Amino acid sequence: MSITPIKKPIKTAFEDDSKLREKVSSILAEIEKQGDKALFNFCYKFDGFKGESLKISAKQIESAYESLDAEIIQAIKKAAKRIEQFAQVQKGSILPQQIELSPGITLGHHVIPISSSASYVPGGRYPLPSSALMSIIPARVAGVKRIAACSPPDRSIGTVHPATLVAMDIAGAHEIYSMGGAHAIGAFAFGTESIASVDIIVGPGNQWVTEAKRQVSGDVGIDFIAGPSEVLIIADSTANPKFIAADLLAQSEHDPQARGILISTDENLIQSVLDHLEEYLEQLPTASVARKSWEDNGVIYLIDYLKEAVNLSNKIAPEHLELHISNPDTIVPQLNNYGSLFIGNWAAEVLGDYVSGTNHILPTMRAARYTGGVWVGTFLKVVSYQKITQEGARELAPMASKLAELEGLYAHKLAADLRS
Repeated sequence: MSITPIKKPIKTAFEDDSKLREKVSSILAEIEKQGDKALFNFCYKFDGFKGESLKISAKQIESAYESLDAEIIQAIKKAAKRIEQFAQVQKGSILPQQIELSPGITLGHHVIPISSSASYVPGGRYPLPSSALMSIIPARVAGVKRIAACSPPDRSIGTVHPATLVAMDIAGAHEIYSMGGAHAIGAFAFGTESIASVDIIVGPGNQWVTEAKRQVSGDVGIDFIAGPSEVLIIADSTANPKFIAADLLAQSEHDPQARGILISTDENLIQSVLDHLEEYLEQLPTASVARKSWEDNGVIYLIDYLKEAVNLSNKIAPEHLELHISNPDTIVPQLNNYGSLFIGNWAAEVLGDYVSGTNHILPTMRAARYTGGVWVGTFLKVVSYQKITQEGARELAPMASKLAELEGLYAHKLAADLRS
C-alpha cells in the first residue's frame, strides 16, 4: 500500500490573521456601542452606500424583477422549488416524540422553529443569488417567523444586485438590507436602532464576515465557521478526465484560496486530467483566479487501493466529495467526513451548487468531521420535556436524592426528598 503525492500545495489555503481579528473586534464593538451611527459610517466607508435607508423597499424589489431577463427569473424559481421540496422532505424526518418509560413518567421532545434568522449573501465581482436561496428557503420551510437577509451593495448601482434581490424575495425573506462585511454581522448580532437583532446568522462570506461570525457566536447562533471552498475527487481508470478537470477548475475559480484535490488509482488518468486542466485554463475567463488557486493549493495523490482514498478523504474531511469510480456504492458506507457527497461521474458539484435541491452552504476546513451543512434542521430546536405524576416522582426521587447528596447539592436533595 502506498500514497504518492503527485502535486503538493505551495502554501496553506487559509491562515490565521491576528490583525484581522483585532480590526473585526473593533468594528463589532463600535456597532454594539453606537448602533446605527457606527453601522451607517461603516456602510459608507466599506460598502460605498450613499442612501438614506439600508432596508430595501418593495419598489426596489419590483424594479429588480423588471431589470432581469425572464429566463433568469424562471431559473431562480425552478431552483427555489427543488430546494424547497428537499427541505420539506427533511423537515418531515424531524418529528415530535413522546414515550412513557414507566408509569407516571412520560418523556418527549418538541420541534420548535427558531424565532428569527439572518442570511448573509455575499456580493463581490458577481451576484450570488444561489446563496440567497440556500440560506433563506430552509428557514422559511422550518417556520422561522422573521427572516432577515443582507448583501453588500453592487457599487455600480449602489444597492443589492437585482438577481440577488429577486432570489431573496422568491426565497421568502421578510426584510432585506443593503450592507455587508463584519458590520452587517454586528448589526444582526447586537441590533441597532433600525435593525432588530436575530437569533441565528447563516451564510458564507469573506474573511471579515467569517471572523465576525466567530466573534459573535454565543451572542447569537451561527451555522459554522467557513473558510475557502474545497472539492475532493476520488477517481479510478473508468473516470472521465475532462469532467474531473472541469470540476477541479469550477472549485478553483471561486477564490485564490480555494482548494481542489484529486486522489486516483490511475497515473494515466492523472496526466490526462492535468492536460485538460491546462487546455481549459487557456479558455476560461476566470483563468487568472483559477490558475493561482490550482497552483497554490491544488493537490494530487496517486494511490494503489481505494481504501487509501477513503482514509485520506476521511482525514481531509472535504466540503464537497465527488466519487468518479466504477462502483461508488462500495465505498460510500466507509466515507463519514464530508459536507456533501456527489456519487458518480455525472453528479457534478456545480449541479448541487445551484439546482439539484441539496444545500451548498457546507462546512470547510475539516469542520465536516463534526457537522453537516445548512439544512432545515439548522433553524429548528429539538427541546425535551417530561410529565411526571406523583407515582412517577416516588420512583425517581430516591435515586435523585442519592446523586444530589453525592454531588453536594443539598437543595437538590431536599427537592427530591419532598417528593419521595
